[in-house]
Amino acid sequence: MNLFRFLGDLSHLLAIVLLLLKIWKSRSCAGISGKSQVLFAVVFTARYLDLFTNYISLYNTCMKVVYIACSFTTVWMIYSKFKATYDGNHDTFRVEFLVVPTAILAFLVNHDFTPLEILWTFSIYLESVAILPQLFMVSKTGEAETITSHYLFALGVYRTLYLFNWIWRYHFEGFFDLIAIVAGLVQTVLYCDFFYLYITKVLKGKKLSLPA
Repeated sequence: MNLFRFLGDLSHLLAIVLLLLKIWKSRSCAGISGKSQVLFAVVFTARYLDLFTNYISLYNTCMKVVYIACSFTTVWMIYSKFKATYDGNHDTFRVEFLVVPTAILAFLVNHDFTPLEILWTFSIYLESVAILPQLFMVSKTGEAETITSHYLFALGVYRTLYLFNWIWRYHFEGFFDLIAIVAGLVQTVLYCDFFYLYITKVLKGKKLSLPA
């Protein structure tokens, strides 16, 4: 554990809490991509199947439980509790174009050809592109609510901090995970344009708007 990883985890947790609060307080999931949230639920499920077999620390176990529980709660809110407010007409990204290639890549490029390791690798690859349906939805509608923008920004900060975490671990621990680093870089790059718009618009009190 180092400061970058801890702050990255906090930023990730903040993003999830912001999203849940947004949906619950507004009683609406308008502007939220259900497909992205389903992908994140798949990511956490595949990654943390070792929950009952591989104990690392109380902190690690608690974070795993929180991520899984929150992801499925979000999916439940979107597709059940507040289904009437879900904008499925704009949430049209073809997720099979993300799931199938990342699953195939996980079989071909992994650290160890075992079921849990392949699933972990699949979760890393899928997480790097899981936000695409949400970004696609924002570009399709042309704008995003401020709270949704905060959620996306917090997710981007989480991935950026994790890149610094990998640099720290390589420098001080000699640890190097090419799969996680490359996937993290891909995910961070996807947020770059959004970062610029967030800083130049949202932080100045303007609504984030994109060309449709």
